[in-house]
Amino acid sequence: MILALALVIVLGTTAGAVGFGRRAGTGPSLVNWAVGGRRFGAVLFWFMNAGEVYTTFAVLGISGYAYALGAPAYLAFTSVSLSYAIGYWLMPKIWRAGRAHGLITQPDFFAARFDAPWLGVVTGLVGIVALVVYVQIQLVSLSLIVQLTMGNAVSAGVAVIVGAVLMVGFVLLAGLRSAAFSAAVKDVLMIVVVVLLSVTVAGKVGAASLLDVFRLVEEEHPGIGKFPGLDPSSPTTSVWLMTSALSVALGNWVFPHLFQISYAARSATAIRRNAIWQPLYSLAYFFIILLGFAALLAGTTPRDGNANGALLQFVSDRYPAWVIGLVAGTGFLLAMAPGAALLLTSGSIFARNVLGPFVGELSDRAALRASRLGMVGFAVIAVWLTIGNTESLVDILLYAYSAIGMLAPSVFLGFLWRRTSAIGVLAGIVAGFVALLAPFATHFWTAHLPEWEPGLLAMMINLVVVVAVSLVTRGPSAAAIEVGGLPPTAGAVPAPAHTPGGGGADGA
Repeated sequence: MILALALVIVLGTTAGAVGFGRRAGTGPSLVNWAVGGRRFGAVLFWFMNAGEVYTTFAVLGISGYAYALGAPAYLAFTSVSLSYAIGYWLMPKIWRAGRAHGLITQPDFFAARFDAPWLGVVTGLVGIVALVVYVQIQLVSLSLIVQLTMGNAVSAGVAVIVGAVLMVGFVLLAGLRSAAFSAAVKDVLMIVVVVLLSVTVAGKVGAASLLDVFRLVEEEHPGIGKFPGLDPSSPTTSVWLMTSALSVALGNWVFPHLFQISYAARSATAIRRNAIWQPLYSLAYFFIILLGFAALLAGTTPRDGNANGALLQFVSDRYPAWVIGLVAGTGFLLAMAPGAALLLTSGSIFARNVLGPFVGELSDRAALRASRLGMVGFAVIAVWLTIGNTESLVDILLYAYSAIGMLAPSVFLGFLWRRTSAIGVLAGIVAGFVALLAPFATHFWTAHLPEWEPGLLAMMINLVVVVAVSLVTRGPSAAAIEVGGLPPTAGAVPAPAHTPGGGGADGA
């Protein structure tokens, strides 16, 4: 029953998503495939936007963090609320730039705003790296779910490969609109699953009520509800919470797939409405953390000691087969819908901003074909990185945000400061990655600021370098400044507008 119910959910949603995506399109083109024809209204944009925030990280990652560490799982509450406060201001600006200048990918913005096509190549490569790391979260989760539904019939490696094949097939034919349909189904099922488990979990662990679960877990594990959590030596203090939440919030809308989702909106009003109401989704984290604590109370032992699978193992141990099947099917969608959009975005960037500038202008059909092939290639790389990886989903997420955070200062400055130059952006990216990855820098942060999120520290250094170098280098042209919605100054260098990237007619 477990496998049958999971297959019904996954295959039914896949069929509906492909049909929905292909029915509304106006023919195969990169703009229809990558940004949904720029026609997402408030409802469709709601589910697409939420679908990229509420992934398997939201359920398996946060419950696993609560199970393993306790209070550090509260990161979910703070980061989501801060993200939407920033998104209310930033996302409509991204949408206007995309609509006015025919942008399809995030590197299109960098190339156009800073008057430097080569910068589109650089930022495209950075974006692809961050996206592939983010895909790892979905593949780790998919492998756990495949093992839950198929037991010992498949190894962890095979489960990762099966998950990747499903993820690629999910969006290969119909593009972003199919991901939006699946995100809508996934959100509804996620709410059903969280409510179902929450109203029954107290009885499963011998608690009198939901709140009694928190009392019991505190009695068994003193200090679990306070920072730094279960491990007194952990750097996950309140300082870690604040710096990590800021790093996530500042980097969230800078992810390339969320740029493309912003381009897909029909209007800025649809974006703002989402930013106002979607923080309510963060209330679900209360129940997800509760489920992680319940798994700990129940003495759950996930397979191979992998805390990411704590909730799945708890459900498998304590609930009937039909509930396990429902959770497994929903878990598939939690990973596949956002994972497909991540891969779609990486493929779009590869075709338009990495391959295009080197091979010359691609026809729309050729760009679409290259985008799909790139998506498959990046899925293979993500599988290779995932097999054998048992790191916490939260840790993997913070790696991805640290990488994409190296683009955040330039994105914000692109809409705030006319003088920001392409050389300044490049210098900031290089300095940020040195501060993030160089062994001497890593040692310094660990020794002197162990509670600070390294990604935020690197982002701050990046910002200082961008500003300093921009002050002494030539600024962008008047046409480039207008991409950021800023009126050009009298001293700006005039230049004709150009089509970013190497795509076909739809990018004009």
